[in-house]
Amino acid sequence: MARILIIEDDSDIALSLKHILEREGDHAVTVAGDGYEGLRAALSPPVPNLVLLDLNLPGMDGTEVCRRIRKEPATAGVSVIMLTARVDEADRIRGLDLGADDYVTKPFSVKEVVARVRAVLRRTDRAEGAAEQIADGPVRVDLAARRVHVDGTEAVLTRKEFDLLVEMMRHRGRVLTRERLLEGVWGYDYPGETRTVDVHIRRLRKKLGEAAEERIETVVGVGYRWKQPS
Repeated sequence: MARILIIEDDSDIALSLKHILEREGDHAVTVAGDGYEGLRAALSPPVPNLVLLDLNLPGMDGTEVCRRIRKEPATAGVSVIMLTARVDEADRIRGLDLGADDYVTKPFSVKEVVARVRAVLRRTDRAEGAAEQIADGPVRVDLAARRVHVDGTEAVLTRKEFDLLVEMMRHRGRVLTRERLLEGVWGYDYPGETRTVDVHIRRLRKKLGEAAEERIETVVGVGYRWKQPS
């Protein structure tokens, strides 16, 4: 049973989402009406599998809630779908920079949001079904535990950063276009832009440090490649 947390101050939207998620799926749904309450619920065990997060929240806004969720090791891998009336590209990029897995603008169809939830949970289930480990030099990835270590020190990645790293390491030596990475990590039905990939690559490089600088190669005008260091 997937645990879903809805952090939304509009009670009509929150209850509609809760009702249809519980009716159409095997989900345990919790609702929080402001940022502080939502953050407490997100960090309290058992942590949710997915958070539906409104950005315009009273108390603490959604971007700060997302930042704190991503900061904590226990919740860094939790999937986050942002719900917002903000439509500017800068707002979308900021949401992706914070580690959002998807971004839905208001007004939206409740059924559309539920479909996005199902898609994210399906990709999560497939990724967590693997039990292998992959490694390259100082970078070691435990797929079953969804943990990454660089030179023995754990690097705390978001779910999408982790999936992006695995996708590149599994195809090491091959140039992967932004479109190919978008499809492989976010799914064929993801309506986002290739800019999403660049945002996550930048964050991945920062978190992995020198190991990433040596291995994640930008192929100008095409995409990225995980290469062996020279």
